Amino acid sequence: MPEKQRWDDLQAFLAIARSGRLTEAARLLGVEHTTLSRRLTRLEASLGTRLFDRRPVGYLLTPEGELVLPRAEAAEQAALLVWSGGIGDGSEVSGTVRVGTPEAFGTFCLAGRLGQLAVRHPGLTIELVAMPRSFSLSKREADVAIGLSRPSVGRLRAGRLTDYDLGLYGSTSYLERAGVPERLCDLTSHRLIGYIDELVFAPELDYFAVALPGYGPTMKISNVVTQMAAVEGGGGLCILPCFMADTRAGLARVLADAVTITRSYWLLSHADTADTRRIRVAVEFIQACVREDLHRFLPR
Repeated sequence: MPEKQRWDDLQAFLAIARSGRLTEAARLLGVEHTTLSRRLTRLEASLGTRLFDRRPVGYLLTPEGELVLPRAEAAEQAALLVWSGGIGDGSEVSGTVRVGTPEAFGTFCLAGRLGQLAVRHPGLTIELVAMPRSFSLSKREADVAIGLSRPSVGRLRAGRLTDYDLGLYGSTSYLERAGVPERLCDLTSHRLIGYIDELVFAPELDYFAVALPGYGPTMKISNVVTQMAAVEGGGGLCILPCFMADTRAGLARVLADAVTITRSYWLLSHADTADTRRIRVAVEFIQACVREDLHRFLPR
């Protein structure tokens, strides 16, 4: 059997294991689901064992599949090292690097500077995924990720990127109408904006429990960039990262002494690919961006 076929079979196995569904795995690989099914059947026949239980809820790994998974991932990582710019004199960086970040960090720290990285490394394709979610590096959802906490599991390299402050903000027009709160108890007469409970993807985003116990949002929005837009429109008061809100001339911070929160961003990469040149370039670029903006992250 040709080597390429065996590698395609392994890719099929990994895609199905990660997505849990044949049709979704086929979409991710850009092939027909019948093709993917044939590759899986061929792999199972070559190994002499069944790798998945086919159930109505999707494809679940069998015990044998669980054993194959880490070995398949190791093979994938080894292949990535070949195609990720790790060979040569190091003068040219090429390939694709995907950076997954919370939307605030990606929008207000990275997006405006990506042109600089593109000019320095024209052979590098940059993918910025700025979304309110966590990213799995082992599932190849990103090559580099920004997290809100240090992961406790996985073969990852993790380092604290920076701490950042958050405060309570309102628009100047809203504060003129509703009044500036001078004490926490004044908040009972104000509209508060926060996250939708079931869409909070990390416990670090539960600001009200920490900074405003006994209070809760009356307007709930799924992501922080849209929350800030609601504040700018006079929707009420909201706890926002200072590096975001302080860029808006129409916003003012209130109760700065009483409502202050410090959170952290963590820079994450997979241990198997962290030393490849394209990943190192991305990591060093992100670190440099944060150093330039440190006064915005911690405006104290």
